[in-house]
Amino acid sequence: MRAGRTLMPRLGLRVAVLAAAWIGGAAIGADGAPGADSASASGAVATPAPRGADARTIASAAWDFEVRLDGKPIGTHRFVVEGEPGGRAVRSLARFDVKLLGLTVFRYRHEASERWRGDCLQAIQSRTDDDGKPVEVNKTFNVRGPSTASPSPQAPSASASASASASAVAETDCLMSYAYWHPALVRQQRLLNPQTGEVDEVRIERLADASLAVAGREVEAMRWRLTATPPAAAGKPAQRQQLTLWRDRSDGRWIGLDAVVKGGRVLSYRLP
Repeated sequence: MRAGRTLMPRLGLRVAVLAAAWIGGAAIGADGAPGADSASASGAVATPAPRGADARTIASAAWDFEVRLDGKPIGTHRFVVEGEPGGRAVRSLARFDVKLLGLTVFRYRHEASERWRGDCLQAIQSRTDDDGKPVEVNKTFNVRGPSTASPSPQAPSASASASASASAVAETDCLMSYAYWHPALVRQQRLLNPQTGEVDEVRIERLADASLAVAGREVEAMRWRLTATPPAAAGKPAQRQQLTLWRDRSDGRWIGLDAVVKGGRVLSYRLP
């Protein structure tokens, strides 16, 4: 019942779900300050990332993550990567329901389809239901130069329009979305937000390796800290979010994500 929901202490839960959406590449512009990254205690290390796969060697794959808040399941996020490097398709589907005293206090749905050529995003379409607020993005990019992603000194020339659902064509250097499955993600300085169509500034640091429970067993993993800053809204400072990306040490495969949100609550993506 909507009237009853407004009386509940939703802020901490809302911020947690916002971080969940950001983790999944469906960022929603956080309305609360992020907490400290749980991995930061180990500090960033100078160890370079191992040589991993690039667009030519990434195989088709699927990830079915269980999303948890302080260890309690709140939903799922599925990612599917298909096709050859010259014409790869990526799909994602997220469903989150945060409950309090048996009542749903936050509901989130997100689906996105992306087209890639090499390491570069060519087009994206997404639909989001942010607790009753609909958002749509439909963008196509005319990429300049080779199809190998690299940090660009210039921001893309197109930004999200007043109507996010309107199609926009941008001439830009190679740009990625929050493609956690892609080895080249950790070399980026800007990433496209699939929910808003805006481009976030990102800073990525290598952290010390650690073990992570994956499908009931401990896996030696590589870690990175991602600090994402979206464009500042009118009259409001940009809100940053810190995430921890986990990849299998043996083959570089994506195996998890974490964020610490307001109140020290831990939001995580894990493979069951």
